[in-house]
Amino acid sequence: MSAERALIAAIRAAAMADTGVKALVGDPARIYDDAPEGAVFPYVTLGRVESRAADAASVQGIEHALTLHVWSRYGGRAEALDIIGALRAALHNASLTLTGHRLVLLYASFADVFRAGDAQTTHGVLRLRAVTEPN
Repeated sequence: MSAERALIAAIRAAAMADTGVKALVGDPARIYDDAPEGAVFPYVTLGRVESRAADAASVQGIEHALTLHVWSRYGGRAEALDIIGALRAALHNASLTLTGHRLVLLYASFADVFRAGDAQTTHGVLRLRAVTEPN
């Protein structure tokens, strides 16, 4: 399994298991790779995944930037902000177990909440940074 795939799987599993996240996006948590047609709001989708070499000494590390998207139709920013906060609390500095790889660090580096183009949906973005190494 690629480092990217292992990292995404671990992040999704951790977010889906978190009680704070589940309290806001349902139990089971509505966290999708691609949201199904007619998905119930609010929900989270996995977005862009960027990777680049981050080698150190004899270790072939990879630096990752992952984006989580929050989608809300609650009205206003409150719900999206709360979901971003819950995701950050669940994932920032989390010690996750990855298949075939070791997580060196994981942190939330950026968040933004804004009105989507349809004038009904609030869109939140949480950017995560991570470094992985092979086991």
